[in-house]
Amino acid sequence: MRPADELRELVEAYVDELELADELGALRQPMRYAVDGGGKRLRPVLCLAVAEAAGADVEDALPAAISLELVHTFSLVHDDLPALDDDDERRGRPTIHVAFGEANAILAGDALLAEALRLALSYDDAAVARELTDAVLGMIGGQARDVAGDNGDLTLLHRLKTGRLFAACVGCALWVAGIPEPEQAPWRAFADELGPLFQIVDDILDGDGVVLVHGAETARRLADEAAERALARLRQIPAETYVLAEIVAGLAARTS
Repeated sequence: MRPADELRELVEAYVDELELADELGALRQPMRYAVDGGGKRLRPVLCLAVAEAAGADVEDALPAAISLELVHTFSLVHDDLPALDDDDERRGRPTIHVAFGEANAILAGDALLAEALRLALSYDDAAVARELTDAVLGMIGGQARDVAGDNGDLTLLHRLKTGRLFAACVGCALWVAGIPEPEQAPWRAFADELGPLFQIVDDILDGDGVVLVHGAETARRLADEAAERALARLRQIPAETYVLAEIVAGLAARTS
């Protein structure tokens, strides 16, 4: 299997060559600014690693992987807007609405989502697009709960807002690899642990969410337990999954 760094290089190369629709005109500039914002590409790398472990050619999974990254980017562009988180900076740069105006930020986010769907629909089977669409609906539903202050069930909130897109990274890869639905269960069980793991560590880094409810020490324990559950799920999958295990370890130990 290819290491995560090599998969990340493939993602960056694909993103660099990604052609945005001509109809978008000048809007392509803020879209490109958003996509080139210096993220870790966790979601597309995860998708590619799962696809390869499941027996697919990595190159065949690239459109699905990049569609997930575009959805993630769209969500960040909209989350940063004044109506939501009202953030002026992301990853050391002005956010899209600061750099290009609020209207362009809204439109750029919309267009990124449409470009993501176009990539997902490039497969003969619509399963990848269905998986992606279901994830977007769950993610938006989670965001709506967050905006409304409906955070009484943090586990559910995390599984929607963060977890659904991580789960789709696995699900899209399985469809690309041609894994029949009845055989996807162990992979799906692994996928279900990734969103909560990421979000708990995010809360630890931000001193928010789980940390405010349970305290830093308990939050760290919950993150470690989520990582161990994910690794245990991996051990039940009859495939070479050591790259995925490394990704899980990186999620648990990340510092930014």
